[in-house]
Order: sequence, then C-alpha cells, then structure tokens
Amino acid sequence: MLHLYLFCPVQQQRFSVTTADWPLFHARLMAWIKDWPYFAVYENQRGKGWDQPFRALCAKQSLKPEGADAFSQIQNWQDHAQMPIALCLSYDLKNQVERLESTNPDRIHAPLYLAFEAEVEVVYANEQLSITAENPEQVFLAIHSILPIEARTHFFEGQVNCGMAEAEYLDKVNKVRQHIEEGDVYELNLCVEFFSDACKLDMLQAYFALRQRSAVPMSAFLKFDSLYVLSASPERFLQKQGDILVSQPIKGTRPRAKDPEQDLALREELLRSEKDRAENVMIVDLVRNDLAHSCIPGTVKVPELFGIYSFPQVHQMISEVRGQLRPEVHGIEAMKSCFPMGSMTGAPKVMAMQLIEGLENAKRGIYSGSIGVLEANGDFDLNVVIRTLVYNEKDSALSFQAGGAITYDSKPEEEWREILIKASAIHDMLAQATYPQDLPVT
Repeated sequence: MLHLYLFCPVQQQRFSVTTADWPLFHARLMAWIKDWPYFAVYENQRGKGWDQPFRALCAKQSLKPEGADAFSQIQNWQDHAQMPIALCLSYDLKNQVERLESTNPDRIHAPLYLAFEAEVEVVYANEQLSITAENPEQVFLAIHSILPIEARTHFFEGQVNCGMAEAEYLDKVNKVRQHIEEGDVYELNLCVEFFSDACKLDMLQAYFALRQRSAVPMSAFLKFDSLYVLSASPERFLQKQGDILVSQPIKGTRPRAKDPEQDLALREELLRSEKDRAENVMIVDLVRNDLAHSCIPGTVKVPELFGIYSFPQVHQMISEVRGQLRPEVHGIEAMKSCFPMGSMTGAPKVMAMQLIEGLENAKRGIYSGSIGVLEANGDFDLNVVIRTLVYNEKDSALSFQAGGAITYDSKPEEEWREILIKASAIHDMLAQATYPQDLPVT
C-alpha cells in the first residue's frame, strides 16, 4: 500500500511514498537516471556514512566556474542555492591552497572541480521514498513506468595496466624512508595508478557490480557529461552539521580472510599494530591542526581513536576528529583550510605534497580529492576519493589508483601488497567483467 504526502516549498514540491519494494524501484530509477547529463548517487551501505541510505541528484546543466578561486566560487554557489549541490573536487585544487603545481601525465583530463544544483532529488530511507522536483508526481510515475535495468556480468572491454612496476615502487618507498630519515617529512602517502587507455566500459553496470562487491558507507556514483566517477569510499573527509565539523581519517589496513578465525586474527593484528597506530595518530594530529584554523579554541576533540571497521575487502583503522566552527568562519573556508585531506598527503602536509609530485608518475586528478553534497542551509558532507574508478567515455580511458602511508618503519614489500589489496575490488571486478573476447586483464 502506498501512502502519499505533498509539501510545497518556494519553488519545488516534495512527493513521498512508503514502499518496501526498494530493489525494484532502485533498478527502475537507475534506468531513468542514466540519460541525465548530470547525476550524482550517494549511498550509505554500512555504518558511518551519508545521512540517508540512498540519495540521488539530477540536473540538465552544470554550474559554470567564474574566476580563478575555486573555493570562493563554491561558497557563492552554496550561499545562493535553493536545492542541494553535487560537488566533486580534484586533488589538484591543492595548487590553489598552497604554492604547488601538478605536472605529471594526466589520462583522464578531469576539470579541477565539478558541480551542479539538483533539479530533481530522490531520497530513500526507512522504506520512505521522497522526490523533490517541480513536478514530483510526474517524476515518480516516469520512474515507476520505466523498464528496470538488470545487472550484467560482461561490461568491460580492455586491458588494465599498472603504471608502476613493483621494483620501481619498492625503490620509491626507500626514497620516502630516506626523506623521513633526513627530517623532510614524518609520513608520506605514495600512490600507484592502474589504467586503460583504450577501453569500453558500461559504467552503470560497473556501479551495480561494485555496489554488490563493496558495501561501504561513503560510496558515490557521478556523471558529468562524458566523465564518470564511481567511488566505493569508506572515508569521510569533512562534514558540517550546523556549527560542528567532523573528519574521520583512515590509516591502517588489513585484508579480509574467508576463514572466520583468521579474519578475526587479522583484525586484532591491525588493532594492536604499533606501526599502524603511529600512522593513524600522525594523521589525527594533522587533522586536528587543520580544524584548529577554523574552530573555536579548545573545541577540537578526538572522540574515537583507532576504531576498527570491517569492509568486504579490508579491515580499516578509523579515527574521528570534531570541532566547533567559529561564528565568523564560513563552512567553505573551513573546507579549504583542510584541503586536501591529510590521510592522502602526509605530514608536514605541504612538504609531503611537494615530494609526492616528484615520486609519483601520474596526476592524481579526482583521486585523493573529494565527492559530496552541499546543502542549501550551509551544511555539507564530503568523502575522500579512494577505491574509486574514473572513466572518460569520450577518450575511452579509465583510471583508478591505490596508495598507502609510508613511515620510516615501512617494509616496502608489505606496502606493495597493501597497494594490491586496496586495488583488488576494482581490479577484480574489471577482470571478471571482460567481454567474451577474453581480452587480458593484467
């Protein structure tokens, strides 16, 4: 039985319906949403994540940047928004925060930032579906009448390559250790790119596959014209609710095991690891320092340190840092002062980013950036772009990256294994999704 409600904001209307048949409606919704030039889907499938289990935003036009200061532009957009804004920030916005540059090769050619204000918003939570639009009932009927899309096993054609040989990576880990020994940095996040330069990928089917494989709390699926971003991220960069800022940095990883006893042993090993605790606490201190620039003195606290959370492929060590925003500081200013996130750079942050540019051989682009939603009331919620596949349909190019924090105690071979573990969810999905031509995935 359906129970209908109508609400009448200034320009939009909201239509709500109670339904328990979410899987079928979700399949219909994705069939309807795929033809929009701009859409963003956010899902909280496990634990700490987006406020709703499912939220989708759609628009026919994107917001056009004006001027060189991205964060001032984003602040202006939010200040004048009537509906939620979907936002995607590139890691390379660091060059506007600090005097830095990005000169490594770029296969995807994504803009520095992308945004659109929703024309249609769909939210599903607690068996309640809500649609906000000019004509929400028409939207509901259009979705309800469309044929649902079924998941397929074959949706990728191409060859995935690793952008850095194991021997090269091991050498660079040792170079990072040398920088640490010389006092340049305490910790540095080193990343490796996996890519395909000529491929065909059905991103909607990839979304279905990754959604089934990697149920995580901060996942997102975005389309901006011919650019797609599919993120199975478990990490929150920054959330603003009222005057409270929250960051949940991740440092520390162990693989999952099929055997329950072995899996529990790996979890306990992570919890007790002095190396992982040291990495985690260094990033927590960095986040505390970042938040202190925008928060009332004495309000920056760490309510959770070294929390262990289990996801389909990995166990992760997650901490939480909170602070109360100063009244005179705009939320976007706080976002800028924390960007990019310390868990993807190292400490000290600026020196780490300078060294990263010389050590890595691919532009990070959207990877290590952030995806999320700006609310019209000034709040926002942003993830850390990890476990993320980026696909440029126009250029038939895809990229995903994996990284890890290097400390002086790091063992290069163990760091390499961690890279492969982190990349496995996307890599294995593509390997099993290759079209029947049996093209190799290496």
